[in-house]
Amino acid sequence: MVVVHRQSQEWLFLLLRAFRNWDFPKGEVGQNEDPWEAALRETAEETGLTELAFPWGKEFKETEPYRGGQKIARYYLALSSQPQVELKVNPELGKPEHHEYRWVTYEEARRLLPPRLQPILEWARQKIKSSPSL
Repeated sequence: MVVVHRQSQEWLFLLLRAFRNWDFPKGEVGQNEDPWEAALRETAEETGLTELAFPWGKEFKETEPYRGGQKIARYYLALSSQPQVELKVNPELGKPEHHEYRWVTYEEARRLLPPRLQPILEWARQKIKSSPSL
């Protein structure tokens, strides 16, 4: 899920870091779960964010295949009115899945995100720019 928060006149993107890798909240789709439900669940599990708005609807953007063509990640665009994030403990790991989170500007996100996520970031930016009333 690409989660954004508006601070003053600037849009900030939520990024999560696991080891050296920055990403948006994401995870596996569970059995009998659709991708939308999985995105909501994973975002809540990884960040504690449950009060999200979807002014851009349920449109999504997928990555090109990665990890040897084995994986494709789907991202929706969500608006959070709350900047507080809680890196929750994953019961299977006994610790949070991520080491750090940051709310960053578009420019910072471009520097931190890997090439496979650059099209996702640009898609989200264009969606935000197309709705100036927010």
